[in-house]
Amino acid sequence: MILAGDVGGTKTNLGLFRRVGGKLVSSREENFPSQEFASLDAMIAEFLSRGRQKVDRAAVGVAGPVVGGRSHVVNLRWSVDARRLARSLGLGQAGLLNDLEANAWGIPELPPTKFLNLTPGLRSGPGNAALIAAGTGLGMAILFRDGDRFRPSATEGGHQEFAPRDDLEIELLRFMRRRHGRVSTERVVAGPGFSAIYQFLLDHGWGKESKLMRDRLAGADDPNDAISAAGLADEDPVARKALEIFVSLYGSAAGDLALVAKSTAGMFVGGGIAPKILPMLRTGEFLRSFKNKGRLSPLLESMPVKVILEPRTALIGAAAYAAHYPATKPKKARR
Repeated sequence: MILAGDVGGTKTNLGLFRRVGGKLVSSREENFPSQEFASLDAMIAEFLSRGRQKVDRAAVGVAGPVVGGRSHVVNLRWSVDARRLARSLGLGQAGLLNDLEANAWGIPELPPTKFLNLTPGLRSGPGNAALIAAGTGLGMAILFRDGDRFRPSATEGGHQEFAPRDDLEIELLRFMRRRHGRVSTERVVAGPGFSAIYQFLLDHGWGKESKLMRDRLAGADDPNDAISAAGLADEDPVARKALEIFVSLYGSAAGDLALVAKSTAGMFVGGGIAPKILPMLRTGEFLRSFKNKGRLSPLLESMPVKVILEPRTALIGAAAYAAHYPATKPKKARR
């Protein structure tokens, strides 16, 4: 029995899985509000108390960098420690990995129906693959080719410098620098990027805020969702322009990652935003920006691009990571 987790600052998904006939099968899954628990150990204890399953292996993905088996999750008052988790479960070891690395482990476990192919007709070639995922932040991972399988590697590529491509984006950079000083790609290609780009367009004189958007934003729990939804429905010209810029920047960031990874086996687009804006991803601007890399454009034109539709990919990937390594027993204490 494998315990898997996908830990975020707002919510945490926990699940129990078994490997049956070469496939991971879910036995039980639950969602928990992260802020209501003093630690991951306490949350897992609550989860396991509702069943009688004995855990043999465990791994969790976390939204943050993992160094030395530890990670401090953004927006949480507690950290996650792999050794402490193993002790609490009576195991010799437990896996702790970045959430994008967990997503990458989950990709081979998904059926074809859980992907939307933006490049039908292109087949995966030899070599590496890559994963980019915009949600609350911007995550990136590389899937290195190792024989007939991939070995995922975490990165913090979302925090690289934002590189504008034209005069409007240069003005956007200046706008963001006044707000933040250093501007990472994540500042504009993630959920908060919708509000930032929208406000930039208003301040830059591209358009005026409509009564529709004033009312929507005044009553919105999440202004980024309100802006992206209005842009997707083409209900407001400024929101539409903000969404178009976002999609173009997202495609460009994916293309930059494809160059770094030389992802001839393909680019995967994950995260919570992509499934919500699929019609815009299909318009072609995402792919145009993805491929527009000067002398290396022909290389990117041969790379398949697929959107991941399964929201549980990181949870499944954590289970796949744990299943890949042999189970261990806790070490006996020396006398």
